[in-house]
Amino acid sequence: MQHKANTPDEYIEAIPRERKEVMQNLRKVILDNLPEGFSEVMNYGLIGYVIPHEIYPNGYHCDPKLPLPFMNIASQKNFIAVYHMGIYADKNLMDWFVGEYPKYVKTKLDMGKSCIRFKKIDQIPLQLIGELTAKMTPKEWINIYETNIKKK
Repeated sequence: MQHKANTPDEYIEAIPRERKEVMQNLRKVILDNLPEGFSEVMNYGLIGYVIPHEIYPNGYHCDPKLPLPFMNIASQKNFIAVYHMGIYADKNLMDWFVGEYPKYVKTKLDMGKSCIRFKKIDQIPLQLIGELTAKMTPKEWINIYETNIKKK
């Protein structure tokens, strides 16, 4: 669910009251664990974490005017989502996350290619999301991204 927000603070202000604190906590844990070089922005109507053009001038191959996306968080209609491009592009990272998830949450992992969905917003494993956030540096993400782009 996209919101007409220009900043992460505006985004959180626009979401339903019962989700504000959860999204603030999720945002804080990401910011606290985000490796140096990533920036928080609004992209695609979501709170995003990207590699800015100052670090990666090529930008995103789909639209080089945009910075290279890495993560997004969103309050969707039926769930809160964490979108993590690295988990989709790095099988080892995916395997690690899938293996760790049951140690934090007893409900079944609800996950798409890069989307982790949390329908029970009181069961978001913030510590695990923090660990996931910290596991990939901008340099590592650029290398994985460029390797995968060359394969296409």
